[in-house]
Amino acid sequence: MFLVLLYGTAVKSVSVVVNGQETVVETKQWVLQRLLDEQAITIGPHDKVSVPLNSPIKDGDRFEVDHAIPVIVKADGKTSTVYTTEKTVGAAIEKLDITVRSDDKINPPLSAEVAEDELVTIVRVDTKVSALEKDVPFSIVKKEDPTLEKGKEKVIQTGKSGVLIEQSKEQYEDGVLVASQVVSEVVQTAAVDQIVAIGTKKPEPKVTVLSNKSPSVTTVTKDDLTFSAKKVLKNVTLTAYTAGVESTGKDEDHPQYGLTASGTKVQEGRTIAVDPTVIPMGWWVYIEGIGFRRAEDKGSAVKGNKIDVYFDSTSYANKFGKKTGYTVYVLGPNKPSAS
Repeated sequence: MFLVLLYGTAVKSVSVVVNGQETVVETKQWVLQRLLDEQAITIGPHDKVSVPLNSPIKDGDRFEVDHAIPVIVKADGKTSTVYTTEKTVGAAIEKLDITVRSDDKINPPLSAEVAEDELVTIVRVDTKVSALEKDVPFSIVKKEDPTLEKGKEKVIQTGKSGVLIEQSKEQYEDGVLVASQVVSEVVQTAAVDQIVAIGTKKPEPKVTVLSNKSPSVTTVTKDDLTFSAKKVLKNVTLTAYTAGVESTGKDEDHPQYGLTASGTKVQEGRTIAVDPTVIPMGWWVYIEGIGFRRAEDKGSAVKGNKIDVYFDSTSYANKFGKKTGYTVYVLGPNKPSAS
């Protein structure tokens, strides 16, 4: 008992560190709780003391007291208050057993020194990659078609839309989309062009088929001879030909030398080659500046308003050349007479 009284009344020099600030005090108290009461140092339920409060005091002892501070943490839609004696934001969050992922945003940062009643926010950052299937429209390609009548169109290949797979990366913060970026585009199915033929062929001229019963369209008087014409051709082109190799590919030894397509023998002053769809074979015509001629022959180069006039002389036929702008009267199977 004597020793206890002696020990309790002895003056002891001790060091008290409160929140990192050290003070040396002299005391006759014998336990830590009484020393703290003596120094008006209050210990709360969340405060941290280096030794138990009922620990005895000896001369030269050092005691550390850290007062806990409240920190407000907002995360996952909840707001919580945590008391901590730690110095950093990261340590305060650990007290709440909250997992922080590498992409999450923390403000202030985990390494920042925490202050009393400070608001710490944790924003959850999630990245999602999504795939979207998109239609790729086909193109319409138009190509000229000389076999199709002008003004007409024909689909020769039906177009088909393609399929494009678009991958996007989306970033969400606390479930709210804040950014979206297309990271790749892959053509799964290529589009097929629609090909349309555009007609460029000129329509065939309408041909009036003449016959002996066709009515006359005009009456003409030439060289004191009056006759009726069943058709009048304007701007006719005249050329010349002979029975020889230069024009027909046949020489005089050929069995069909000099024979026309109608079976007659060529005769200068009478025979001409025509397009039978324009001037019927065997019909007579009157060519202004030339005179009467009979359609007895035809040729691959004689088409439309073109007439090939027969001459015996090759040199004259060559000299005749090509003449344009002639008017031709189509008469009929009988040659007009002065009767």
